[in-house]
Amino acid sequence: MEPVSTENNPFAPPSGYPRRDDPARGPSPAPAPSSPPAVPAGQSSPGPAPSPGWASTTWEQTSTRGTPEERVPAAPMPPLDSWGRPQPGPREQSRRGLGAGAVVLVVVLALVAGALGSWGFQQLDVDAAPRDVPLPVSANGERGPELTGVADIASQVLPSVVSIEVRGSAGGGTGSGFVLREDGYILTNNHVVSVAAEGGAQIAVLFSDGSEHAAELVGRTSEYDLAVLKVDLEGLTPLALADSDAVVVGDPVVAIGAPLGLQGTVTTGIVSALNRPVAAGDAEETAFINAIQTDAAINPGNSGGPLVDATGEVIGINSAIAQPPGLSATGGSIGLGFAIPSNQARRTAEELIETGTATYPVIGVLLDSRYDGEGVQVSTEAQQGQQPVTPDGPADRAGIQPGDVIVEIDGRPVTEADELIVAIRAKAPGDAVVLTLRAGDEEREVRVVLSELSGG
Repeated sequence: MEPVSTENNPFAPPSGYPRRDDPARGPSPAPAPSSPPAVPAGQSSPGPAPSPGWASTTWEQTSTRGTPEERVPAAPMPPLDSWGRPQPGPREQSRRGLGAGAVVLVVVLALVAGALGSWGFQQLDVDAAPRDVPLPVSANGERGPELTGVADIASQVLPSVVSIEVRGSAGGGTGSGFVLREDGYILTNNHVVSVAAEGGAQIAVLFSDGSEHAAELVGRTSEYDLAVLKVDLEGLTPLALADSDAVVVGDPVVAIGAPLGLQGTVTTGIVSALNRPVAAGDAEETAFINAIQTDAAINPGNSGGPLVDATGEVIGINSAIAQPPGLSATGGSIGLGFAIPSNQARRTAEELIETGTATYPVIGVLLDSRYDGEGVQVSTEAQQGQQPVTPDGPADRAGIQPGDVIVEIDGRPVTEADELIVAIRAKAPGDAVVLTLRAGDEEREVRVVLSELSGG
């Protein structure tokens, strides 16, 4: 993995550099406030992954304050589970039921790039999202009971987590993934296997039992940084995809993957934040992720692995980590990791399995990158021959006008273009959103039904 800097690295924080022409994208906005850049959580440089050369130490702190006469025997500590939480008594346990539960953190690999300043709408003659490739979900749509701790979660999840190696003459890399269906479908990040999409590279999947199998690339999307692989096996144990909308900040999570090629590595943490806008990739291929943020240790090689909750179900796909600016070499986890929510992964994986490509939603406006007031402004003039509001597009049909300022989406304030983009990308084509608009001193709400574009 190459060194990361904010001055010359295409993976640095939003910088406003120009992008490729794309009917769904326009000029980049002005530079966003400085923030830690995100760097790959997957190994993608030529040659073998580096070998770890360190060991960690732990210590215990005790207190001896006060004189022997002043010390009073402490009340007995209740037994703790492996999350460090007091174990409830039998009566409390029976009352807890399913409760809010705990969510296992997902390790994400995403590269922060410049935020898009605009995007457009193009009507495509494409059917609605597929419904013929069901993926494992929680029983009856509800979360199962919490497992007894991290060891129990690890023993249940590890057999379904894989290490992925891409080998080619032009370079290779490693990453992680997990079993999506019992008939051999594997989910991972697009950036883990994108080299293989160009041809001339082989993909190998290594299972927890030590077996290795060749895999084919079923489909991928750079817009969501997801890819589906297929191995010629039956009877695999898939991981269930939880409802990521039910995740709560503070929920405990577990990240599992192969950082630096160390297969079957388990780390723990909590959900640190939700709806974190992350732009992942480079100027040619940018993914916009409405990410789950976690402090679980995520490092190069964790990309594509699962972030699971206390029931062992997947709430996110590990995709990116943040690093302070100015590092001379790529570092490891600093407690700022980002994951693709499982609800997004479910919809996208279904499309990739059925068609090999994925769609993403659009509203049909261009955003003015020069605007620096509250909210984000619809452009007042055409850009690259594209109208600020696409005629007969979703925004046009909802009554949005050039110069309108979008201040909220579904009641959630937006202050930057990428916040609006990831909030829309988290939806599905055909979904409706409510935008709060401001024009002068007047404020109004409009309902917009999202249309779709196809991505690669």
